[in-house]
Amino acid sequence: MKELLELSALELGAAIKAGDVSIAEATQTALDVMAEREPSLNCFITAAGEQAMARAQALQAGVKDAKSPLYGVPMAIKDNICTKGVKTCCASKILGDFTPPYDAAVTERLTEAGAVSLGKLNMDEFAMGSTTETSFYGPTRNPWDTGRVPGGSSGGAAAAVAARECWFALGSDTGGSIRQPASFCGVTGIKPTYGTVSRYGLIAYASSLDQIGPLARSAADCAAVLDAIQGKDKRDATSLDVPAGSLLSGLTGDIRGMKIGLPSDCFGEGLEPQVADAVKATAAVLEARGATVEPFSFPLMKYMVPTYYIIACAEASSNLSRYDGVKYGWRAPEYEDLTDLYCRTRTEGFGSEVKRRILLGTFVLSSGYYDAYYKKALQVKALIKEAFDRAFEQYDLLLTPVAPTTAPKLGESLSDPLKMYLSDIYTVPANLAGLPALSMPCGFDGGVPIGAQLIGPALGEAAVLNAAHAFQLDTDYHRRSPYGKEVK
Repeated sequence: MKELLELSALELGAAIKAGDVSIAEATQTALDVMAEREPSLNCFITAAGEQAMARAQALQAGVKDAKSPLYGVPMAIKDNICTKGVKTCCASKILGDFTPPYDAAVTERLTEAGAVSLGKLNMDEFAMGSTTETSFYGPTRNPWDTGRVPGGSSGGAAAAVAARECWFALGSDTGGSIRQPASFCGVTGIKPTYGTVSRYGLIAYASSLDQIGPLARSAADCAAVLDAIQGKDKRDATSLDVPAGSLLSGLTGDIRGMKIGLPSDCFGEGLEPQVADAVKATAAVLEARGATVEPFSFPLMKYMVPTYYIIACAEASSNLSRYDGVKYGWRAPEYEDLTDLYCRTRTEGFGSEVKRRILLGTFVLSSGYYDAYYKKALQVKALIKEAFDRAFEQYDLLLTPVAPTTAPKLGESLSDPLKMYLSDIYTVPANLAGLPALSMPCGFDGGVPIGAQLIGPALGEAAVLNAAHAFQLDTDYHRRSPYGKEVK
């Protein structure tokens, strides 16, 4: 078992292809690790062990003809991405035991690639949160320190990959929900350019910001997953017709001549010194491989968080209005009339953080405040996009921290929601501008991981992934495990 856990997703796929290990053996290994570690971590809401083993056995006959490097590799999916016949509830009481009658586009594409799904991963309720503590099914814990959060909202995905319960996972990112938990759990995660991956079958939080992406051990693994899931989908009007399948083959590690900007505004008040030092050390590694890294001013940073939360909450208030106890999901057992049904179902079915964001969104969309808040936020969003455009006239990529701190202890963030919102300062810019951004492990502080973020121009995934790959060729942070023994 330990030998398999040492492998990345691509290495496991190669071993399966070579006949060194069967798909059933790899799947059983993952299920054994889940049985051992889930009681203390709570990464999964719904485990699909029987289905996974049945699929593993069915796939084995096609190994020799496999085209995808991920054929037969066990993975898992965040609980807001639809899976036909498998419960998908967004970690919320209000969706109850909702079982989708269809697969999300990304689920279909990974099925076509031959991946094996182990089940649905825990998350913050409706992806609203930064700690995976708002889940109706209880918090997920960080494998590096079970007294700390794994980040959120894709905390179950990041923790499961870090804990070796699966070789890669799909998450969603509205304001950092892939990158921040990847940073806290010491794995690699990328939010691709808005529109490059179909959102069909992703249960919406904020439609103009949401994007699906992978979490895995390395940039190479993430490239392979993106190769499988990106591309035009006629069911998603916002999806882009981009060439697919060339990201993995483009990972040369050669970044000579690349210019990387280091926004000085990201290294001010609120950033822990250990995090700043680790990110600057990352810059030194990239420079040693031939890149040029230089500081520059990006003065709009102070507007990022308020702009993001106004837009995200406004869209959430609209998207979540469909959950009323009538069509599907949980319904309040007692009510007097239709209005009372709506009120009781939503009051009892949504958690406190979701209700807070619905109220905030409804407020900024109300007739008396629309111009003062929502309209102004959209104008600032356009300015942020223009600022990034100017930055990328000078630089190929930007390097920033992922979060101001390492993973906080359980309960700390929920006691101070405003502080939790402010912790998204380095991740929300990429969502507001629709840009690709990646988190990669770059150090440790007190035994818990630190992440560095690379941001690229629109459709710049290849450059982002190659720079991260170059960094990982010269470091071993991405190979370290909270369980130690499984790492070479």
